[in-house]
Amino acid sequence: MVRASESDILTIGRVLNDPARPLKERFRALFTLKNIGDVTAINQISRCFKDQSALLKHELAYCLGQIKNPIAISILTKVLEDLSQEPMVRHEAGEALGAIGEPSVIPLLEKYREDPVLEVAETCELALDRLKWLKCNSNTESLQENPYSSIDPAPPMEITNVDVLKEILLDENKSLFDRYRAMFSLRNLGTKESILALTEGLKAGSALFRHEIAFVLGQLQEEVSVPGLRASLENTEENEMVRHECAEALGSIATPECYEILNKYLDDSKRVVRESCVVALDMCNYENSLEFQYADALTKLPSS
Repeated sequence: MVRASESDILTIGRVLNDPARPLKERFRALFTLKNIGDVTAINQISRCFKDQSALLKHELAYCLGQIKNPIAISILTKVLEDLSQEPMVRHEAGEALGAIGEPSVIPLLEKYREDPVLEVAETCELALDRLKWLKCNSNTESLQENPYSSIDPAPPMEITNVDVLKEILLDENKSLFDRYRAMFSLRNLGTKESILALTEGLKAGSALFRHEIAFVLGQLQEEVSVPGLRASLENTEENEMVRHECAEALGSIATPECYEILNKYLDDSKRVVRESCVVALDMCNYENSLEFQYADALTKLPSS
């Protein structure tokens, strides 16, 4: 958690909540508030759920889940219950409730696992499975280490064989929870073989599953996944939630080819895709900036 004065947090909150500001500035403000993570920061994030951007609102929910403060439960509950919110926003609220990890939300998740919107229903089912798993598995020392420090919708498996994990990942007769577990195991392995196995998931399963595949490929930031991500972004018949996540993943990878691809979709017919390309291009610029290179070099210095 980053320390900041209340005055500074309110100033950052004003940037986040100002629809006249460029979206890239509002996203940077959001992730600054996430890193601060105190009650004032959470309140500033919660104010923004009235915004018109589904992309921004879904990211608000994601950040509240990653902060893991139970004070956000009531906020996320309202978002999940609000049928006027876009499916991708409600889905992210359900996932965030699972990430916080409080058993008190089980009745709520049980109700919405029957939601008519498939992405919402599947997310609540996953969140319930995560909470059940946490209750039965207090000792997680045998699990693969998560190099990304994210709170994931499912824990990795203890399996490290890529072929076995790939088989589970692509088996639509397996539970979504087990397939997610295989997904995060493949991500944590981070080899070319495991990444190529993940890219096959971009053509399998539900939109929720495919969007999570794109998310983890963005975490990995490996150029070998660009062709698969590009194909999904360019497929205008693909679910916009998947296309948006592919755009952001390409922004994280940030090669010249990624710039070229993202610029093509700045005028896409889907608002969430257009906005994702704006944010992704900002990510590209940051990943290739001297600021990032300096910060990355600092992380590689030997500790004293």
